[in-house]
Amino acid sequence: MSSATASDESGALAEHVVRAFARIAAESPAGSMIAAYVPALSEPGSIAMLDGLAACRARVLLPVTAPGNTLDWALYDPDQPLVAARYGLQEPGGTRLGMDALSEAELIIVPALAVDRRGVRLGRGAGYYDRALAVSPVHCPVIAIVRDSEFVTELPESPHDRRVSGVITPELGLVRLD
Repeated sequence: MSSATASDESGALAEHVVRAFARIAAESPAGSMIAAYVPALSEPGSIAMLDGLAACRARVLLPVTAPGNTLDWALYDPDQPLVAARYGLQEPGGTRLGMDALSEAELIIVPALAVDRRGVRLGRGAGYYDRALAVSPVHCPVIAIVRDSEFVTELPESPHDRRVSGVITPELGLVRLD
């Protein structure tokens, strides 16, 4: 993928994510909590997406890798640099809020390698998000960000998988799956 195409894709995704959150924020008090992620390697998304959410007065939770292949959470501060972490990830350097912080989120945005039309999400295989989503409220929307080519007809599903309730792609924007 060319850098121009990647930039266009990141801009479109940031716009779609902020628009999806704005709908939820309109029905929620100021300072709504949203969980997101810092894109790693070739994952779609951008820091601009996180900055856009923060500009909407969202409190943005970002994952922090923790012992035992679990995710801790910390608040994103656009004015503070992210720090280098395991696996080439970037994380907020602030106070760790614990694994249960995800239970306060009103929207959860997750990375994915692919998502099918039923909401089955394919991750990188270590199970970090499967374990994290197990403590999140069942009613909380979980949205995966994927490229258009990664939104597929069908993927294999495991018993521990939690289906996502929607996807956001650069071309399609938000597609609800439930």
